[in-house]
Amino acid sequence: MNLLVYILVYPLIWFLSILPFRVLYFISDIIYLLLYYVIGYRKKVVLHNLELVFPENSKEKNILIRKKFYHHFVDVFIEMIKSFTVSKEEVFKRYKFTNIDFFTELFKDGKSVILTGAHYANWEWIMSLEAFVKYKGYAAFTKVNNHYFNNTILKSRIKFGTSLVQTSKIISEMKNNKKNNIQSIYGLLSDQSPQLKKTYYWGEFLGVKNVPIHTGSEMLAKRFDMNVVFMNTKKVKRGYYETTFSLITDNATAYDDYKLTDIFSDLVEKQVRNQPEYYFWTHKRFKHKDKAPKV
Repeated sequence: MNLLVYILVYPLIWFLSILPFRVLYFISDIIYLLLYYVIGYRKKVVLHNLELVFPENSKEKNILIRKKFYHHFVDVFIEMIKSFTVSKEEVFKRYKFTNIDFFTELFKDGKSVILTGAHYANWEWIMSLEAFVKYKGYAAFTKVNNHYFNNTILKSRIKFGTSLVQTSKIISEMKNNKKNNIQSIYGLLSDQSPQLKKTYYWGEFLGVKNVPIHTGSEMLAKRFDMNVVFMNTKKVKRGYYETTFSLITDNATAYDDYKLTDIFSDLVEKQVRNQPEYYFWTHKRFKHKDKAPKV
């Protein structure tokens, strides 16, 4: 069945991916109208999230943010499809790094890097970073159920040299690279809600209190003595992005437990509040609010 679905769907994805961006964005506008006004995909979830994060806004203002978000949401989906066949040169033109020399200096200390970020703007094209740095790049990912699509997605993402590693295997990769003195960058997006059984810390995220927060980046940075870097991505205009890097710490073990996680959360909040329409609002980020176990 998985093979049949792949045979039927992939040719359409491939055909769409070879179309020029201007045509794809025209298609995106049509999909937005269907998704928002006809299908209404997760509109209640998005509005609920916005009302939790921006209680000071009028309902009309949050609805306006929601509309802008869906425009962007479909654009990112289209850009992901385009990634199947897009050239490196095209991505380099559309996804810029404002301070790439930052990593030239950081590389000299001999440590690897945990690159933290959120599902904001376009997080797929950060894969192009390895083309500009000396580090070996790794990105944690979760497998899709259809292994035919999974393999195709992997091929589309590794064209820049970045290796994709299942989240469950990332620690083994870190151990091996640490042992062999291979300086690496590990990209981890830590803004989604963790599973309750894997939750160690409850705190404030995007101004919403008592929610579970991922602590994996902090734990790994301390365990393997890695620098922690935040990527702040902005949407310059449709189809064009720029990312600026900032050092959170070069001495993770000096921080009390969860302090680095709080710093990351604050940086994400600042990013989101600046232009909220570019955050990934369709996921149920606050579904476990106030469910912290009683001590």
